[in-house]
Amino acid sequence: MEVYSEKQQIITVIEAFKAKKQTLGLVPTMGALHHGHLALVKKALDANDKVVVSIFVNPTQFDNKEDLLKYPRTLECDLELLKTLGKQNILVYAPTVDDIYEGKTLSEHFDFDGLEHEMEGKFRTGHFDGVGTVVKRLFDIIKPDNAYFGEKDFQQLQIIKKMVEKHSMPLNIIGCPIHREPSGLAMSSRNTRLNSEHKKAVPFIYKTLKTAKMRFGTKSADNVSQWVGKQFENHDLLTLEYFIIAEISTLKTVKRKIKNNKYRAFIAVYADDVRLIDNIALN
Repeated sequence: MEVYSEKQQIITVIEAFKAKKQTLGLVPTMGALHHGHLALVKKALDANDKVVVSIFVNPTQFDNKEDLLKYPRTLECDLELLKTLGKQNILVYAPTVDDIYEGKTLSEHFDFDGLEHEMEGKFRTGHFDGVGTVVKRLFDIIKPDNAYFGEKDFQQLQIIKKMVEKHSMPLNIIGCPIHREPSGLAMSSRNTRLNSEHKKAVPFIYKTLKTAKMRFGTKSADNVSQWVGKQFENHDLLTLEYFIIAEISTLKTVKRKIKNNKYRAFIAVYADDVRLIDNIALN
């Protein structure tokens, strides 16, 4: 498994692959890899000749400087985990901030047709400009045929699809199912920051989502949202930031259900200072 920290190095290698007409997959990550990431890499390996895994904690998508400082950085462990998938067809791109941003650590501004103003966009100022900036730069550097993103960050997935569409980028964006711990908690790099008490508490998030899905079959979206709010009002260790039921193409909050529309429930919860997000398809 080859590891590159400079974009010019990996560009040279990729150009050689492209000359041989080899297909290239990309799995962008911020490191602190877990089995959810490995599932993305496996899917990419099954469909491409070579796969690039980028490992880069992107500063421009953090609206909270403390969150950026605390975000886990475990490159050596990440590389060992990737080696369990085999070494021949994986390349790792682990750049510095300067290699990506060339001394100007600033976000571009994007118009995602309003997707950026819903849910996470309401609570994390500039987040999706940062996401769009780094993903677009990775696409420009790696030039993948296919790129793989987990549905845990469903809003991000929809936004990246929109960016590719609006900029006519020649690649496929592939969403992959949420990977969960045995408790039901969505796998996340932030889970490593949970203390033992909060680890016992956080399965409540997915349990609540599953019950909300069941209630959505017979209750209004507003009724379900109010019910979820009450569940967290009574919780000693978890604080609800938002629970939203949205139509999946626009991500706008549902006022009333429309036949044949597809809906998803989205949630953000604090366990002490660790922010966790999750979502579930409702129909």
